[in-house]
Amino acid sequence: MREWFEKHETACCIFLIVVYIAVNSVCVQFFGETSWVGFVANTVLSACLVSIMLALKRTEYYGLKKVENAREYLYFIPLLIIVTVNLWNGININNSKGEIVFHILTMINIGFIEEIIFRGFLFKMMAKNNVKSAILVSAVTFGAGHVINLLNGADLVPTLFQICYATSIGYLFVILFNKSKSLVPCIVTHSLVNSLSIFNVENAISLYVAPVFLTVIPLAYAFYINKRIKE
Repeated sequence: MREWFEKHETACCIFLIVVYIAVNSVCVQFFGETSWVGFVANTVLSACLVSIMLALKRTEYYGLKKVENAREYLYFIPLLIIVTVNLWNGININNSKGEIVFHILTMINIGFIEEIIFRGFLFKMMAKNNVKSAILVSAVTFGAGHVINLLNGADLVPTLFQICYATSIGYLFVILFNKSKSLVPCIVTHSLVNSLSIFNVENAISLYVAPVFLTVIPLAYAFYINKRIKE
């Protein structure tokens, strides 16, 4: 299987991205973001990705390993700050307990899936030829992929902001992965940010200030990592 996968790695990456986007678009459009259907669908996708990595014997290769020296990365404190953004304006609890639970479980899966696909499979495939190009493509593809939210009913301006800060965060995550060889901090941060979004209170801060923060801080942290830490 490994030889076949390596021979068709580009096609496999594209296939995984298309399947992921298609499955979640259908789930959101027909069942909503807090339905058990999204949780089940994304759990199946997560299981498939784990199965592929196990079959290829590449779990560590794709980042499922611990970071050797967290101190070099400022103990990931900037990531903890990023996680708090959705709680800046207080906690909004307008959804039922079931909706909250399924949203969180779905987002944990999505955080895992997106990191494995965009930072794991896609980046590692392209980095074989050119690391700088792989970093750029991984970040931009991840950010641009959020344009699909427009088809799922999202407003234009918030989506454009989301594309900007998702690209910035994607760049930080791929830099972290490239330097530390671990996707675990990225997966945890990604899952927490997405999970806590259900508690977000929308106002001027969440609509305008938070996107700027989520664009600037990841870029600054990525710049620090690039300058201070050798691969």
